[in-house]
Amino acid sequence: MRAQLLLVAVLGLGIARPQAVAAQNPLAQNPAPGNPAAALPVVFAPADIAYGARLYDAQCTTCHGANGDGVGGVDLRSGKFRNGATDQDLVRVITNGIPGTGMQAFKLDSAEITGIIAFLRNMNAFDRGSVKTGDAGRGRTTFEGKGACTRCHRVGMQGSRTAPELSDIGAARSAGSLLRSLTDPTSQMMPINRPVRAVTKDGKVINGRRLNEDTYTVQLIDDQERLISLVKADLREFTIQTVSPMPSYKDRLNEAELADLVAYLLSLKGR
Repeated sequence: MRAQLLLVAVLGLGIARPQAVAAQNPLAQNPAPGNPAAALPVVFAPADIAYGARLYDAQCTTCHGANGDGVGGVDLRSGKFRNGATDQDLVRVITNGIPGTGMQAFKLDSAEITGIIAFLRNMNAFDRGSVKTGDAGRGRTTFEGKGACTRCHRVGMQGSRTAPELSDIGAARSAGSLLRSLTDPTSQMMPINRPVRAVTKDGKVINGRRLNEDTYTVQLIDDQERLISLVKADLREFTIQTVSPMPSYKDRLNEAELADLVAYLLSLKGR
Protein backbone atom coordinates (compact mmCIF):
# COMPACT_ATOMS: atom_id res chain seq x y z
CA MET A 1 0.00 0.00 0.00
CA ARG A 2 1.16 3.54 -0.61
CA ALA A 3 3.02 5.30 2.15
CA GLN A 4 0.79 8.38 1.90
CA LEU A 5 -2.48 6.67 2.87
CA LEU A 6 -4.63 8.89 5.00
CA LEU A 7 -7.26 7.00 6.95
CA VAL A 8 -8.92 10.04 8.52
CA ALA A 9 -11.68 11.75 8.61
CA VAL A 10 -12.49 16.74 10.50
CA LEU A 11 -14.89 22.10 10.10
CA GLY A 12 -13.44 25.38 10.47
CA LEU A 13 -11.81 24.86 13.80
CA GLY A 14 -8.28 24.59 14.89
CA ILE A 15 -6.59 21.91 16.85
CA ALA A 16 -4.98 23.53 19.77
CA ARG A 17 -4.14 22.33 23.23
CA PRO A 18 -6.38 24.53 25.34
CA GLN A 19 -6.01 24.41 29.09
CA ALA A 20 -9.30 22.65 29.68
CA VAL A 21 -10.26 19.75 31.87
CA ALA A 22 -11.68 16.90 29.79
CA ALA A 23 -15.22 16.18 30.92
CA GLN A 24 -16.25 12.68 31.85
CA ASN A 25 -19.30 11.45 29.97
CA PRO A 26 -21.11 8.77 32.00
CA LEU A 27 -23.68 8.28 29.23
CA ALA A 28 -21.01 7.04 26.84
CA GLN A 29 -20.00 4.39 29.36
CA ASN A 30 -23.51 2.92 29.29
CA PRO A 31 -25.17 4.12 26.08
CA ALA A 32 -28.71 3.13 25.26
CA PRO A 33 -29.51 1.88 21.73
CA GLY A 34 -30.74 4.70 19.54
CA ASN A 35 -29.63 7.31 22.05
CA PRO A 36 -28.49 10.47 20.15
CA ALA A 37 -25.73 10.99 22.70
CA ALA A 38 -24.52 7.40 22.65
CA ALA A 39 -21.63 8.29 20.33
CA LEU A 40 -20.25 10.90 22.70
CA PRO A 41 -16.78 10.01 23.99
CA VAL A 42 -16.09 9.03 27.58
CA VAL A 43 -13.57 11.86 27.78
CA PHE A 44 -13.85 14.95 25.58
CA ALA A 45 -10.72 15.78 23.61
CA PRO A 46 -9.32 19.35 23.60
CA ALA A 47 -10.01 19.54 19.86
CA ASP A 48 -13.71 18.79 20.46
CA ILE A 49 -13.91 21.42 23.20
CA ALA A 50 -12.31 23.98 20.89
CA TYR A 51 -14.64 23.06 18.04
CA GLY A 52 -17.60 23.38 20.38
CA ALA A 53 -16.42 26.82 21.46
CA ARG A 54 -16.52 28.00 17.88
CA LEU A 55 -19.97 26.52 17.34
CA TYR A 56 -21.19 28.13 20.57
CA ASP A 57 -19.91 31.52 19.43
CA ALA A 58 -21.74 31.16 16.12
CA GLN A 59 -25.01 29.65 17.37
CA CYS A 60 -25.52 30.42 21.05
CA THR A 61 -24.02 33.75 22.09
CA THR A 62 -26.92 35.84 20.73
CA CYS A 63 -29.11 34.57 23.57
CA HIS A 64 -26.76 33.03 26.13
CA GLY A 65 -23.92 35.52 25.81
CA ALA A 66 -20.21 34.84 25.57
CA ASN A 67 -20.02 33.80 29.22
CA GLY A 68 -23.18 31.68 29.27
CA ASP A 69 -25.15 34.03 31.55
CA GLY A 70 -27.21 35.96 29.00
CA VAL A 71 -30.50 34.26 29.90
CA GLY A 72 -32.00 35.06 33.27
CA GLY A 73 -31.61 32.25 35.76
CA VAL A 74 -29.28 30.32 33.48
CA ASP A 75 -25.53 30.12 34.00
CA LEU A 76 -23.96 27.68 31.56
CA ARG A 77 -20.48 28.16 33.02
CA SER A 78 -21.63 26.73 36.35
CA GLY A 79 -22.09 23.28 34.86
CA LYS A 80 -25.59 23.09 36.30
CA PHE A 81 -28.48 23.24 33.87
CA ARG A 82 -32.14 23.94 34.59
CA ASN A 83 -33.46 21.37 32.11
CA GLY A 84 -30.81 18.71 32.18
CA ALA A 85 -28.13 17.03 34.21
CA THR A 86 -26.79 14.35 31.88
CA ASP A 87 -25.29 14.65 28.42
CA GLN A 88 -28.41 12.93 27.10
CA ASP A 89 -30.55 15.70 28.63
CA LEU A 90 -28.39 18.36 27.01
CA VAL A 91 -28.60 16.67 23.61
CA ARG A 92 -32.39 16.54 23.91
CA VAL A 93 -32.66 20.23 24.83
CA ILE A 94 -30.32 21.29 22.02
CA THR A 95 -31.94 19.17 19.33
CA ASN A 96 -35.61 19.57 20.41
CA GLY A 97 -35.59 23.01 22.01
CA ILE A 98 -37.86 23.96 24.93
CA PRO A 99 -41.46 24.72 23.95
CA GLY A 100 -42.81 28.02 25.24
CA THR A 101 -39.35 29.54 25.65
CA GLY A 102 -36.81 31.22 23.42
CA MET A 103 -34.79 28.01 23.24
CA GLN A 104 -35.20 26.81 19.65
CA ALA A 105 -34.30 23.42 18.24
CA PHE A 106 -30.96 23.05 16.43
CA LYS A 107 -30.27 20.56 13.68
CA LEU A 108 -26.72 19.43 14.33
CA ASP A 109 -24.71 16.45 13.11
CA SER A 110 -22.86 14.10 15.46
CA ALA A 111 -19.57 16.01 15.27
CA GLU A 112 -21.33 19.28 16.15
CA ILE A 113 -23.26 17.69 19.01
CA THR A 114 -20.04 16.28 20.44
CA GLY A 115 -18.39 19.69 20.18
CA ILE A 116 -21.21 21.63 21.83
CA ILE A 117 -21.53 19.18 24.73
CA ALA A 118 -17.75 19.08 25.16
CA PHE A 119 -17.62 22.88 25.37
CA LEU A 120 -20.55 23.18 27.78
CA ARG A 121 -18.97 20.61 30.08
CA ASN A 122 -15.66 22.50 30.03
CA MET A 123 -16.86 26.07 29.60
CA ASN A 124 -15.68 27.24 33.01
CA ALA A 125 -12.14 25.93 32.53
CA PHE A 126 -11.70 26.63 28.83
CA ASP A 127 -9.02 29.18 27.91
CA ARG A 128 -10.03 30.75 24.61
CA GLY A 129 -6.74 32.59 24.37
CA SER A 130 -4.86 29.31 24.04
CA VAL A 131 -6.80 28.19 20.97
CA LYS A 132 -5.27 28.55 17.55
CA THR A 133 -8.07 28.49 15.01
CA GLY A 134 -7.46 26.40 11.90
CA ASP A 135 -8.32 27.62 8.44
CA ALA A 136 -10.31 25.27 6.19
CA GLY A 137 -8.96 26.90 3.03
CA ARG A 138 -5.36 26.34 4.05
CA GLY A 139 -6.34 22.86 5.20
CA ARG A 140 -7.62 21.99 1.74
CA THR A 141 -4.30 23.14 0.27
CA THR A 142 -2.48 20.85 2.70
CA PHE A 143 -4.89 18.00 1.97
CA GLU A 144 -4.30 18.22 -1.77
CA GLY A 145 -0.64 19.21 -1.57
CA LYS A 146 1.80 18.48 1.26
CA GLY A 147 -0.43 15.86 2.86
CA ALA A 148 -0.91 14.06 -0.47
CA CYS A 149 -4.25 12.80 0.83
CA THR A 150 -5.93 12.56 -2.58
CA ARG A 151 -3.53 9.78 -3.54
CA CYS A 152 -5.72 7.50 -1.46
CA HIS A 153 -8.84 9.41 -0.37
CA ARG A 154 -11.64 10.87 -2.42
CA VAL A 155 -13.61 14.07 -1.76
CA GLY A 156 -16.43 14.73 -4.17
CA MET A 157 -15.21 13.90 -7.65
CA GLN A 158 -11.49 14.17 -6.89
CA GLY A 159 -9.05 11.67 -5.44
CA SER A 160 -8.55 7.95 -5.17
CA ARG A 161 -10.88 5.29 -3.75
CA THR A 162 -8.20 3.04 -2.28
CA ALA A 163 -8.87 4.54 1.16
CA PRO A 164 -12.26 5.53 2.64
CA GLU A 165 -14.11 8.42 0.97
CA LEU A 166 -14.13 11.60 3.05
CA SER A 167 -16.86 13.65 1.37
CA ASP A 168 -19.05 13.70 4.49
CA ILE A 169 -16.48 12.89 7.16
CA GLY A 170 -17.05 16.17 9.01
CA ALA A 171 -20.63 15.15 9.80
CA ALA A 172 -19.66 11.73 11.14
CA ARG A 173 -16.42 12.20 13.04
CA SER A 174 -15.60 14.58 15.86
CA ALA A 175 -12.67 16.97 15.83
CA GLY A 176 -10.85 14.87 18.42
CA SER A 177 -11.36 11.68 16.46
CA LEU A 178 -10.07 13.31 13.29
CA LEU A 179 -6.98 14.61 15.02
CA ARG A 180 -6.27 11.15 16.40
CA SER A 181 -6.69 9.71 12.90
CA LEU A 182 -4.01 12.07 11.65
CA THR A 183 -1.53 11.47 14.46
CA ASP A 184 -2.31 7.84 15.37
CA PRO A 185 -4.16 6.28 12.41
CA THR A 186 -4.33 2.74 13.76
CA SER A 187 -6.24 3.87 16.86
CA GLN A 188 -9.12 5.16 14.70
CA MET A 189 -9.22 2.46 12.03
CA MET A 190 -12.71 1.03 11.66
CA PRO A 191 -12.82 -2.78 11.41
CA ILE A 192 -14.57 -2.84 8.03
CA ASN A 193 -11.89 -0.58 6.54
CA ARG A 194 -8.95 -2.69 7.62
CA PRO A 195 -6.49 -3.63 4.87
CA VAL A 196 -6.43 -7.27 3.81
CA ARG A 197 -4.01 -9.60 2.06
CA ALA A 198 -5.41 -12.50 0.10
CA VAL A 199 -3.50 -15.23 -1.71
CA THR A 200 -5.36 -17.44 -4.17
CA LYS A 201 -4.65 -21.14 -4.53
CA ASP A 202 -2.61 -20.45 -7.66
CA GLY A 203 -0.41 -17.99 -5.75
CA LYS A 204 -1.88 -14.64 -6.89
CA VAL A 205 -1.49 -11.99 -4.17
CA ILE A 206 -4.25 -9.39 -3.74
CA ASN A 207 -3.86 -6.43 -1.40
CA GLY A 208 -6.75 -4.09 -0.73
CA ARG A 209 -9.27 -2.57 1.65
CA ARG A 210 -12.14 -4.69 2.92
CA LEU A 211 -15.60 -3.41 1.97
CA ASN A 212 -17.81 -6.30 3.02
CA GLU A 213 -17.43 -9.83 4.34
CA ASP A 214 -19.64 -12.76 5.21
CA THR A 215 -18.99 -16.39 6.10
CA TYR A 216 -18.14 -17.46 2.56
CA THR A 217 -17.02 -14.39 0.62
CA VAL A 218 -15.18 -11.09 0.99
CA GLN A 219 -15.44 -7.96 -1.17
CA LEU A 220 -12.62 -5.47 -1.37
CA ILE A 221 -11.15 -2.66 -3.42
CA ASP A 222 -7.55 -3.32 -4.36
CA ASP A 223 -4.65 -0.88 -4.60
CA GLN A 224 -5.53 -0.30 -8.27
CA GLU A 225 -9.09 0.78 -7.33
CA ARG A 226 -10.63 -2.40 -8.71
CA LEU A 227 -13.64 -3.96 -6.99
CA ILE A 228 -12.97 -7.63 -6.31
CA SER A 229 -15.17 -10.35 -4.82
CA LEU A 230 -13.42 -13.46 -3.51
CA VAL A 231 -14.75 -16.83 -2.42
CA LYS A 232 -12.89 -17.82 0.72
CA ALA A 233 -12.78 -21.48 -0.30
CA ASP A 234 -10.65 -20.43 -3.29
CA LEU A 235 -8.03 -18.74 -1.10
CA ARG A 236 -4.85 -20.22 0.28
CA GLU A 237 -4.40 -17.30 2.64
CA PHE A 238 -6.62 -14.48 3.90
CA THR A 239 -5.21 -12.04 6.45
CA ILE A 240 -6.89 -8.99 7.96
CA GLN A 241 -4.28 -6.42 8.97
CA THR A 242 -4.61 -4.65 12.32
CA VAL A 243 -2.17 -1.81 11.61
CA SER A 244 -3.25 1.09 9.43
CA PRO A 245 -1.20 1.61 6.26
CA MET A 246 -1.66 5.34 6.69
CA PRO A 247 1.41 7.14 8.05
CA SER A 248 1.18 9.33 11.13
CA TYR A 249 1.23 13.03 10.39
CA LYS A 250 2.38 13.89 13.89
CA ASP A 251 5.89 14.70 12.67
CA ARG A 252 5.05 15.33 9.01
CA LEU A 253 2.88 18.39 9.69
CA ASN A 254 3.35 21.10 12.27
CA GLU A 255 0.64 22.10 14.75
CA ALA A 256 -0.75 24.88 12.55
CA GLU A 257 -0.93 22.57 9.51
CA LEU A 258 -2.71 19.91 11.55
CA ALA A 259 -5.18 22.53 12.81
CA ASP A 260 -5.89 23.64 9.25
CA LEU A 261 -6.29 20.07 8.02
CA VAL A 262 -8.73 19.21 10.80
CA ALA A 263 -10.65 22.40 9.99
CA TYR A 264 -10.95 21.34 6.36
CA LEU A 265 -12.04 17.80 7.21
CA LEU A 266 -14.70 19.13 9.61
CA SER A 267 -16.07 21.26 6.77
CA LEU A 268 -16.78 18.16 4.65
CA LYS A 269 -20.47 17.63 5.36
CA GLY A 270 -21.50 15.97 2.13
CA ARG A 271 -23.69 18.84 1.05
